[in-house]
Amino acid sequence: MPEDSPVLTPRLIVSSSADAIAFYEKVFGAKELERYTSPEGLVVHAAISIRGAVVSLADAHDDWYPSQRPEGSPVLMTLMCDDPDSVADRAEQHGAKILIPVADQFYGHREGRIRDPFGHLWILSRITKEMTPAEIQRGVDEFRKT
Repeated sequence: MPEDSPVLTPRLIVSSSADAIAFYEKVFGAKELERYTSPEGLVVHAAISIRGAVVSLADAHDDWYPSQRPEGSPVLMTLMCDDPDSVADRAEQHGAKILIPVADQFYGHREGRIRDPFGHLWILSRITKEMTPAEIQRGVDEFRKT
């Protein structure tokens, strides 16, 4: 393994890696790093970089990567971005569904949630106010009372 390889890389199994890569490029500014295909044209491995983080992708295929997903993805990825509002708008324009609209949150972030066209969940977030753990806990306590 190359010395500069990430210690942990999430792999998204999608119906079409080519379409997913195009979506992530348009919406998140991703850069494709590599792509390998089977003789049948299935993407068996691709890697993209989003603001320095590496995410790999592969086409769903019964032999290697079955697409056995529950109704909702149990994984929620957070993407820190300068302007979560515009990223959410761009995502929606390219087929994502807004699950929680972007808004200021009690824990000092401006964020919202989307489901991309491939079923994966993303938090789009920007820190708006540095807060102490005690301040965040008080906010959680107040939020849970409502």
